[in-house]
Amino acid sequence: MPPIRVRDAAALLGVSDDTVRRWIDSGTLASLEDETGRKVIAGRDLADYARDHAAPPPEVSSGGSSARNRLVGLVTDVVSDTVMSEVSMQCGPFSIVSLISTKSVRELGLEPGKVTVAVIKATTVIVDTP
Repeated sequence: MPPIRVRDAAALLGVSDDTVRRWIDSGTLASLEDETGRKVIAGRDLADYARDHAAPPPEVSSGGSSARNRLVGLVTDVVSDTVMSEVSMQCGPFSIVSLISTKSVRELGLEPGKVTVAVIKATTVIVDTP
């Protein structure tokens, strides 16, 4: 699995590039150097960091919101049996779990650290406003 660039890691975690660089410089987040000398992050390390440092979204005190249907994130865990698999993803502050076939897991190459998009289609979507 190719390592993840700092700017892509920042986008996946919902922070700035500078924040990711500060985490790397402080030793909070492990990094490597690619063939051009740029700092990059192993997908597994970023997945572990995302899972371990996830915070719940802030409470909405005014205004309204509706979640997007496509959440970019990282696979943090895959538990498989012969037929079905449970795939856990960290999409910013949101943890998403999907039950899919083990065949699909293999075809998609899903493993911790893999960048994914959780596409959510529901027959019922509730939109709250305070």
